[in-house]
Amino acid sequence: MPIQQLPDHLINQIAAGEVIDRPSSIVKELLENSIDAGATQIDIDLENGGVRLIKIRDNGSGIVSEEMPLALCRHATSKIASLDDLTDVRTMGFRGEALSSIAAVSRLTLTSRTEGAEHGLEVHFDSTTGKTTKKPASHQKGTTVKVADLFFNVPARRKFLRTDKTELNHIENAIRRIALGAWHVGFTLTHNQKQLLRWPAIADNSDSKGGDESQSASDKIESMEQASAERLQGVLGQEFMQNALYFYRESDDLCLHGWLAQPTFSRSQADMQYFYVNQRMIRDKTISHAIKHAYSDLLYHSRQPAYVVYLEMNPREVDVNVHPGKLEVRFRDSRRLHGFVSASVKEALATVTSGTPVQKAGAPDDYASPEGAMAGAPSLQGFTAGTAAAGSDQRRAPVSGYTQFPQQGNMALPVKEHGEIYRDLVTAGGGAQSDGSNADGLAVEEFPPLGFAVAHLHGAFILAQSHSGLVMVDAHAAHERITYERLKDQYEQGSVRSQPLLLPLTVHVSEQEAVMAEKHSDMLNSIGLQVDNRGPAQLLIRTIPVELQSADAEQLLRDVLSDLVEHGSSERVREEIYKLLSLMACHGSVRANRKLTTTEMNALLRSMERTPNSGQCNHGRPTWVEFSVKQLDDFFLRGR
Repeated sequence: MPIQQLPDHLINQIAAGEVIDRPSSIVKELLENSIDAGATQIDIDLENGGVRLIKIRDNGSGIVSEEMPLALCRHATSKIASLDDLTDVRTMGFRGEALSSIAAVSRLTLTSRTEGAEHGLEVHFDSTTGKTTKKPASHQKGTTVKVADLFFNVPARRKFLRTDKTELNHIENAIRRIALGAWHVGFTLTHNQKQLLRWPAIADNSDSKGGDESQSASDKIESMEQASAERLQGVLGQEFMQNALYFYRESDDLCLHGWLAQPTFSRSQADMQYFYVNQRMIRDKTISHAIKHAYSDLLYHSRQPAYVVYLEMNPREVDVNVHPGKLEVRFRDSRRLHGFVSASVKEALATVTSGTPVQKAGAPDDYASPEGAMAGAPSLQGFTAGTAAAGSDQRRAPVSGYTQFPQQGNMALPVKEHGEIYRDLVTAGGGAQSDGSNADGLAVEEFPPLGFAVAHLHGAFILAQSHSGLVMVDAHAAHERITYERLKDQYEQGSVRSQPLLLPLTVHVSEQEAVMAEKHSDMLNSIGLQVDNRGPAQLLIRTIPVELQSADAEQLLRDVLSDLVEHGSSERVREEIYKLLSLMACHGSVRANRKLTTTEMNALLRSMERTPNSGQCNHGRPTWVEFSVKQLDDFFLRGR
């Protein structure tokens, strides 16, 4: 077949294959156009899962009548005009491909009116002939796009569509993703004349930053907490809201904020992970790895964290023009970003200890009563209990830090006997005294978050009376986390010691990995790995960390180099050392059937209240649960 120029309609259909693969793709593109047009309300009407009809109407700025036929042409856009604009994209869309691609595989009608125009204009595009017809139309300010009979002229594509229900689910997911990034826009969705969702616009929030730049961090937190309840609950459900912590971090030109689900509220798959860069939802391995790393020793086995996180950064530092659907981006300095995201998320998770209430968005007074703090079924989540009269400032107060245990020197961490461990806990924690007060003179009526111990059940569980009701603690799991955090704290205060290998180990690697090892030799030395180049594809391991002297040195180096190639940094050595510390903490913590005194139990509760991440053990299992007085009354049918 000779080389020939393809006709325009075939070019458009080929291009549509990159942008439009199912009805949800159309909904996504049109919603982004509406948001770029300044819409504050978008209504979506569907028939037969969007295959028969997709109709999207907004109240945005509209399209000038003279430009409407041009809007249906390929690469016609008002959002960029030069290469400089392409490196500083601040809109959701920018390529000018959406409408032309949609029109090429459907029957498309575009109706719009701008502010001050006498009437609107309706433009219909015939994909079989490539011609447009236009006529005046009655229309409010804004734009309506009607897409009928999707893939009617591409039967090979249409047969790959799924059932109406499946396509509708994909559309709903697309709307959820966009709605979480556009708080200032209201959304309604109707399918076959039945309204499926309605999310009103969030007042006084023109973007996902949570307020104007003059606001302080605490004001932004308060604004987002109060504004987000209905939208977040509608998108992610009430359970996520009850288990989510709002955080806000700034560093130079980076701003990271959003909601992190507590580790015990985890998922079997990554279906509740939303990350936005300048309001655009993206999928990025660097970001996913950074957040997963922050949850690394908090999740149960292979569980996935749940979160909604927003990153605000200079648009020039991120390239959004690397994926047809704009779902992937490329960062200029991914290594710095990885460190910032991981550290910020880890810091936010560490500020919540057992007995510290979750900052429930939109419900600042929920903790004024036991019913508000523990609404619903008994929670197995470590963040949900709270003091009875904690005000908003007290709820948001940062944790003072790790429990201050006596130092034992650089990594000299023998496993103590249980009695000796608990003597340390009592010394550091301030257990209850015989007169009914604790070491600080706190009266019993002024309950601490986890209350005071009253019994040790079956040699395994601590029962405590809190202000809100009954607290049950798994003593081994709680003490395991406390010991683990202590060991990590002691480790971080020292440096990694290295130990020479009796016989240096030769490792065959790729040339890229050899170059990477030489480039990062200082970093490798800092984590106890002295590695020399022996050739273009050979490395020589001379030392390894003392704590990992029994580890597979070759595999450890390969894992570190793999991280350096993919992410530009590595936490492998630290993770391996943390695994060792976790094992030591497990063996050094109290076992079942070991009877605890009241002083020891109260010391453990006080230490839990000061220890980061004490809501779950090292393996991600919950350490405590609280039953409110109301829940106990309901269980025993009291008052009925």
